[in-house]
This record gives sequence, structure tokens and C-alpha cells, in this order.
Amino acid sequence: MEIIVLGAGAIGSLYGAKLASSNDVTLVGRADHVAAVNEHGLRIEGIEPQIVRIRAATAIDQIGANALILLTTKVPDSSAALSPMAPLVHDDTTILCLQNGLGSEEIARAALGGRGTVLRGFTQLGAIFTGPGVIHYMAPGYTLIEQHPRSEAVASALNAAGLDCRISPDIARDIWYKLVLNCVVNPITAILGCEVGGIANPGLDRLKQLVIDECLAVAATQGLTFVVNFLREIAEIFGSSRNIASMLQDLRRGHATEIDYMNGAVAALGARHGVPCPVNAALTSIIKEMEAKPGSLLPEKVLEAKPA
Repeated sequence: MEIIVLGAGAIGSLYGAKLASSNDVTLVGRADHVAAVNEHGLRIEGIEPQIVRIRAATAIDQIGANALILLTTKVPDSSAALSPMAPLVHDDTTILCLQNGLGSEEIARAALGGRGTVLRGFTQLGAIFTGPGVIHYMAPGYTLIEQHPRSEAVASALNAAGLDCRISPDIARDIWYKLVLNCVVNPITAILGCEVGGIANPGLDRLKQLVIDECLAVAATQGLTFVVNFLREIAEIFGSSRNIASMLQDLRRGHATEIDYMNGAVAALGARHGVPCPVNAALTSIIKEMEAKPGSLLPEKVLEAKPA
């Protein structure tokens, strides 16, 4: 299968590396990363350390038949990444959005002008972009994609590469489940400047519960209810993690975060349905202030990761 990884940062590069052994893969990313990968290969540290020889480019000028595009950019970068490619996309092109938050698939469809077939998914893998040509594979996980006639072929390709791809019968519910986790883990660990595992600190439980309660109230306006102890699940899932959340990675690199598609989206949707979300709105404001003032970041490891 021809696979184009659009947005080859940490996660995109990891997917590309795993898929490259049995597919025709091209990483599309920033110039310095592309140059390093083409010259020295992609170096993966951490889990499964290796150097993978893989093609990389800053842009593409053609897309073959039945190609798969993995969209792994940050959501704010989706339109800029996809719009130049729109004329190259065919009816048989599949675009899989492996992104956080709400609404990324609609942004992709708009950028492509309805071309191709856009599917929604997300990943539970954890990786850090160490530098041009180098990523650190931090946490294994699975890939979840929506149910569609094209999903079986995509899942087969990912599973053959060891990416544990599952097809969801209810992607809306699964997106909201992950959204609740992201709305807790990403902004709080970014503000504290700590590893993901720091979220298990019981001193944060009251704040975490307020975020969860608001998210669930807004999810209910979408016809979604959850019988889940999110506070406990967050501690169990993330308590031992040494990964750095994507939001903190973005802040440390001076990049825009996805806060508007996480807590900001929850607060905005809540406002439209008359559900107050002061805590999610406040976290959104804090992160946006941190984006605007990089010097406001706390030093690394302010709060050490603690097991649940």
C-alpha cells in the first residue's frame, strides 16, 4: 500500500517506521527532520530502538491509486497541510485522521473540498520528538478507527505492522472517552511541567473531577453518557507513565497547542447548550497565555511522576 504520513513528528514518524517494512511509505514533515531522515535514517530510541531507512519529503507532487494518508499533524495545522494536496487526492484516496480532540475530521473534509474519504481515528501510542531525525518511543498502545467499508483494509495494513488497529462500532463515544482523558491529562501536566504520570497525584483529584464533571455534562448534550470512574481510570492508565503529554511538548517547542480542540471545544459546546464549563474555560485561558508567553513555562520535573 502507498502510505503518506502527513505531519511526521513523533507519532507520525513512529507509524511510518513501523509501516515501512511492507508498504511504500513517505514521511512528510519539516525540512530539518526530513533532511536528517534522508541522510541518516530515522533513529528510534526507547522502546524498540532501531534505525529505519525511510523516504521523507517536505511535500508530495502525486498520489497513487488506493493510497492511504495518515494525518498526524496537530489539529491547528490540518488545513495548511491538506489544502495544497487537495488537487492530488482521488476518489480512492483514504485519509485517516489520527488526531486529538473534537472536529478534526470536519476540518480535513473542508480542506480537501470533499475529495477522498476521510475517516476518524486516534492513537494511544506515546512518543517524543527528540530532534531532527530522532524520536523516543515512550509507550505502546493501540489504534482505533471508525467503522467504514474501507476500514478493514486500513486495519489490516496497520495490524500487519504491529500497530494493533481496532475498528470502533461507535467512534463518537470513543472520541469523547479519549477527550475526557485528554482534557484532564494534557493541560494539567502542561501547566505543572511534569511527566504524564504526575496526573495520578491525589492532590490533584478535586481539579481533575471538576474537569471530568464538566466534560460529561457536555457529552450528555450529544446523547452520550458514561458509566466510568474516570478519576480511577486516569490514575490506572497514566500513573506509571514517563511520557510527556503532547501539549507540554508543543509548549516547550514554542508551537501552538490543541487546547481549542480539547478543553476549549468542551467549553464552547457547553456554552451553546447552556452548560457552564468554568474550569475547562479557565484551563484553556491558562494554556493560551502560556502559548503567548513561553517564559511562563515551569522548569521540567516540577512535579515528579508518582504511581497511582
